[in-house]
Amino acid sequence: MRFSEREAERGQRLTVMKPPAMRPSLGLSEVWEYRELLSFLIWRDIKIRYKQTALGVLWAVLQPALTTLIFALIFSRVSQFSSSDTPYILFVLSGLLVWLFIFNGVGFGANSLLVNVSLITKIYFPRVIIPVSAVLAGTLDLLIGLVIFFAVSVFWGIFPTFWTLLAPLFLLQTLLLTMSLGVILSALNVRFRDVKFAIPLMLQIWMVLSPIFYPTNIVPESIRPFTALNPVVGIVEGFRATLFGGPFDVHAIGVSVAVTFCLFVISLYVFRQMEDSFADLI
Repeated sequence: MRFSEREAERGQRLTVMKPPAMRPSLGLSEVWEYRELLSFLIWRDIKIRYKQTALGVLWAVLQPALTTLIFALIFSRVSQFSSSDTPYILFVLSGLLVWLFIFNGVGFGANSLLVNVSLITKIYFPRVIIPVSAVLAGTLDLLIGLVIFFAVSVFWGIFPTFWTLLAPLFLLQTLLLTMSLGVILSALNVRFRDVKFAIPLMLQIWMVLSPIFYPTNIVPESIRPFTALNPVVGIVEGFRATLFGGPFDVHAIGVSVAVTFCLFVISLYVFRQMEDSFADLI
């Protein structure tokens, strides 16, 4: 007679211990449990970003302002790009608000694990919190940039409309896209140190391929469906449509949302698969 049968005859309950089924997990619930740590790291990253700088948070004003002026002077005069009824300076500034957040967020997020070695090797917490906090710290710059944009737009006689209420949706997608890239590149940067050299080049090429300082109508009609695979195209075009009341490119926006969501899932999955080796490789 087997042991389990004897136990059953005695009226005792038999508990069988089995390992849990291995199911892919993105770890979102664990991140929520450590939300207080996440908020602490965000505030720490904000303070470190402007620590020992003479201008401090003013850099969040100067960066989009000076870049917009340079682009406006060069491309409105030399290339003579047309922005329809929208002042070109507002056209460029609206695109730069999105792009500068992506540019800074990807850069800080990709290097975040390497600059937090002491945290990774000493205590346990979801490692994904580190690149996420580095990206979220840039929201302060984005908010300051939005204040500048609306002040300049009012000066030009352009006021918010009903469609402007949809603008936060595209900013949220921008945050999700930047967070996804910061997470996956931070993991790859630990394994392959070439990543930190490739990121600046990648961002420069990506900016040229995105409608930051030029309108999409200059792109040939035959290749526009392919350019829509660049998620920044749908984000920038949708964001500008909410600000200036222009038509919404449903195809570009839909493709952009789909690509962003897929990249978000892939980045979290790849990070979870590589997470256990960080302490050994870093």
